[in-house]
This record gives sequence, C-alpha cells and structure tokens, in this order.
Amino acid sequence: MRRRMRWWKVLGLAGLAGVAASGVVIARAERRRRAYTPEEIRARLRDRHAEATATPRDDLS
Repeated sequence: MRRRMRWWKVLGLAGLAGVAASGVVIARAERRRRAYTPEEIRARLRDRHAEATATPRDDLS
C-alpha cells in the first residue's frame, strides 16, 4: 500500500512540473509575439502575401 501511494506522489509531481514547464513556454512565446510593433507586423504580412501570390500554380493542372 505504501509503495502505491509513493507512485501517485511521483506522478503528481511530474504532472505539476509538466504544467509549469508548458506555462513557461507559452509565456515566452507570448512575450516574443508582443515584441513586434504594428509596423513590423504589417510589413511581415505584406511580405507573406507577396510570397503567396507570386508562386505559380502549376499543380492545378
């Protein structure tokens, strides 16, 4: 009985560590996303749109 309880504690701590680690990853990505100025975002969107419309559509034959 004692051994089973220990496994539950280990699994609980591992789950808690996983939640904390994923929170750190999400917060880091959010900070990186918010670091762009509106002008930078517009420029990147324009570049992506230009790339998407410039590629030939030969695969629709």
